[in-house]
Amino acid sequence: MAKKTEFFYTEEKDLHFVRPLEIIREHPEIRSYMGRNRNTFWVTFILVTLQLGIMYLVHNLAWYWVLIVAYLAGAFLVHALFVMVHECSHNLIFQKKQNNTLLGIFANMAMFFPSSVSFQRYHLKHHAHQGVHEYDADLPSEWEARLVNNSTLGKALWLLLYPVIQTLRVPRMREIKPFDGWVALNIIAVVGVDVAAWIFLGPMAFVYLFASMFFSVGLHPLGARWVQEHYMTSDDIQETHSYYGPLNTIAFNVGHHNEHHDFPSVPWNNLPKVRQAGAKWYNSIPYHTSWTKLWLKFLFDRNVSIYHRMLRKKPEKKTVKA
Repeated sequence: MAKKTEFFYTEEKDLHFVRPLEIIREHPEIRSYMGRNRNTFWVTFILVTLQLGIMYLVHNLAWYWVLIVAYLAGAFLVHALFVMVHECSHNLIFQKKQNNTLLGIFANMAMFFPSSVSFQRYHLKHHAHQGVHEYDADLPSEWEARLVNNSTLGKALWLLLYPVIQTLRVPRMREIKPFDGWVALNIIAVVGVDVAAWIFLGPMAFVYLFASMFFSVGLHPLGARWVQEHYMTSDDIQETHSYYGPLNTIAFNVGHHNEHHDFPSVPWNNLPKVRQAGAKWYNSIPYHTSWTKLWLKFLFDRNVSIYHRMLRKKPEKKTVKA
């Protein structure tokens, strides 16, 4: 199978700036779905409590049992906490931005790898400049695509190491401060939990947190979420795909990705209502119904590579001569 050697490219305007206007013109009730969901605080609290509670329960088990529990339970909890961090990044819980940031850090404390504050900044740029290489940290770097391309082993390692890969994209980003007091607080809080787990409960507690994190984004059907959102895995040239399957129930509707990009001020609990209102648009475009099938397709289909992403250039500012 010949390797793809470049990304897809479009000069079209981002559809997520166009389609919402059409939808809300016909369905103004969508405005009532926008706002904040205070109950997300309690969901986050419960998820953190469950993850740290399981960590305590497994700290005396053999390493293989720890990995099994991390795969079958911890990965789902950490993935759900990712969704809570995502909600915080859009300020969908509290009125004040700093309170959302603090809740994101709290959620991140049970996720092993400090990332919530940085994610908040990069993710908002992703919405504003989707497909623009210098601003969209969700896009793979050229070296990633060239190194991994369509190799099954390469794609497996790429998914497994996804948190590390995303960190390596930071140097290419523009207009974002990579380190400040908030980032420092995030690192201290998360690393503090990791170190405390090792000191007070032992290495298996640390391994549980570590494995839960990497399973939640990597060699696990949940890892298909990162493929589902913006990779083009079929013949359609479509930048964003949604997932409408049973795992949305425990992933807090994060699969409704077209709906989220169209209406980022709608919290997770109302995204299915957006789909229902905009059924004419969302049901007429390709979407996924199984993360597991997509995960296997991404890994083993040599027709799918890291290059299967849509890019666009940021319009250059025109200079006006005096």
